This record gives sequence, structure tokens and C-alpha cells, in this order.
Amino acid sequence: MKCLFKAAMEGKACPMRPLFDAADRYLKACTWKDMALLKFCLFGMGLLVGALLPKKQSKAAAGIGAALFTATYIPLMAKFLPFLLKREE
Repeated sequence: MKCLFKAAMEGKACPMRPLFDAADRYLKACTWKDMALLKFCLFGMGLLVGALLPKKQSKAAAGIGAALFTATYIPLMAKFLPFLLKREE
């Protein structure tokens, strides 16, 4: 099976490319407030999905969620930290 995301990231022909291009254009027009709303929306969706899980599966979901949070938070903060430390003049 061919990975659609790998092809898109390498700039090759990909059926998902128009979607990624539209997302890039949208993000360039977004402010931090738009991004905050998007994150709260996704957080709310995660809460709804978590509430629907049976008790037996909630531990696995929590573990996956914690791993996903850690795997995404570290690179995001590594990219943001220089902006935080650099003062505007």
C-alpha cells in the first residue's frame, strides 16, 4: 500500500495534495485566536470520544493519548521556544 502522506510531503503527485495546499493557505491567514479555537474544538471532540469508550478500553485510550500528546508537544514547543525567548524591539 502506498503512503499518501509521504508522497505529499515529498511534493509528488498525490490525491491529498489539494487538501494539504488549502490547509497551508488557511493556516497562513489564521491568527493565534483561530488556532486556539481549533484546538479547543479538537479537545472537545476528544472528550466526547473518550466519554463514549467502555471502561475496559479507557486505559488504552489514555495511554495512546498521553503518547500522542508527548510526541506532538515536544516538537511544537521546540519550534515555539525561540520565538518566546526572542524579544521584539
